[in-house]
Amino acid sequence: MLFLITEINEIYLDNSATTKPCPEAVAAAEEMMLRFWGNPSSIHAKGSEAARKLREARRAVALAISAAPEEVFFTSGGTEANNIAVFGAAAKNRRIGRRIVTSAIEHSSVLDSVAELEKQGFEVIRLTPDRHGHISPEAVAEAVNADTALVTLMMVNNEVGSLLPVEAAVKAARKNAPKALVHCDCVQAFGKIPVSVRKLGADMITVSAHKIHAPKGVGALYKRKGLHIPSLTHGGHQEDSFRPGTEAAPLIAAFGAAAAIACDKAGMTARYSAVSALRNYTAQRLCEIGGVVINSPEDALPYILNFSTCCVKAETMLNYLSERGIYVSGGSACAKGEPSHVIKALHLSREASDSAIRVSFCGENSTEDADALIQAVAEGIGHLAHFN
Repeated sequence: MLFLITEINEIYLDNSATTKPCPEAVAAAEEMMLRFWGNPSSIHAKGSEAARKLREARRAVALAISAAPEEVFFTSGGTEANNIAVFGAAAKNRRIGRRIVTSAIEHSSVLDSVAELEKQGFEVIRLTPDRHGHISPEAVAEAVNADTALVTLMMVNNEVGSLLPVEAAVKAARKNAPKALVHCDCVQAFGKIPVSVRKLGADMITVSAHKIHAPKGVGALYKRKGLHIPSLTHGGHQEDSFRPGTEAAPLIAAFGAAAAIACDKAGMTARYSAVSALRNYTAQRLCEIGGVVINSPEDALPYILNFSTCCVKAETMLNYLSERGIYVSGGSACAKGEPSHVIKALHLSREASDSAIRVSFCGENSTEDADALIQAVAEGIGHLAHFN
C-alpha cells in the first residue's frame, strides 16, 4: 500500500516564547565550539582567545542597551537574571525597608520570587492593571513609600504587549524612597524598541537572548556601576564573582552577534514599522470574525497581539491550529498550559479568559502568515464552537 506524506507549511507566530536563531548567531556559536573552545578563565593562549571573544560579546550586549561592558553580567537566561535582581535587592535593602512594589502581570520569575520574599516578612504591593493591561503612573507613585526596598516592573508585558510606566516608577522611587532599588524586566522589549539604561534610569535590567534570535540558555543582567548586591551563588571569580561558574561561551558569543543585529537602529526601526502594519492588519481581519475580541491595547508593543474567540477554549483552538502547522500560544510558555495569571488580572469575562490566544510576531512574518492564521481561526470557530 502506498502512503502519501504531505508536508505541512509551518507558520510560526509564537516569537514571544522563543525565536528561531539567526544565521549570525548560529555561526558565532559554532565558531566558539570549533575554534575558540578554551576555558575563558585559563591564562594560556587558548583561554585568552576565548576570553577575547567573550569580551567582544559583552561589548555588543552593552552597546545594545547603552551600558558599559563592566555593567553587563551574563546569566543562564531571563529567569536567573530576574531572581538575582529581586533577591539581591531585597538582601541589600532589608534594613532600609520591607516593601516591594511590583505588578500583578509580571513574569512568573518575578512574581514567584517576590512571593517567596513575602513569606520572609516583606510586604508586596502587586499593582493591578485595567482591562487592557495598563498600570497608571499615579498608582506606582502612590505605592512607593519611604519603606520601599525594591520596585520591579517589566517594560513590556509578555502576554498582551502593554507598556508599563517604568520611567514613572524610577521617578517615584527617587522621590519617595531614594535608597530603593529599581529593576526592570526588559526581556520582551529588548531588540524590538530602544532600551537605554541611561534613559530608563533603573538600577538593574534583565534581557534574554532567545527572544532576539539567539539560542536559549543565556541572558544578561545590567547592574549599574557602583551598585553592590549580594551574589546568590559562590564558587568562582567569573563575571566579577557576581555570577560565578564557567561561562557558556558559545551561547554568549551567539547572544552578542544577535544583539548587534537586533539593536541596530535602522534595522529595528524598519522591523517595527513592518510588524506594526502586520499587527494592525491581523487585528482588523480577526475582528471581522464574529465573536472575536482584541485583548491587547491599541498602544501595545505591536509584536504581541492577544485576542479571544469567546466560543472556543484556547487549548482546543491551539491544537486545531497546530495540526495545521500554525503555532501560537495561550500565554507565557513558562506557564506550561496553566491558566494565565495575566489574563486573570485583566478581569475579562470567563468566555474571553478561557479562549485567549497570544500571537507574537517577528520581522520575518508576512501578510500571508496572517491570512493563514485568520482563515484557520475562522474555520476553527465554525468547526469547534458547538463542542465547547
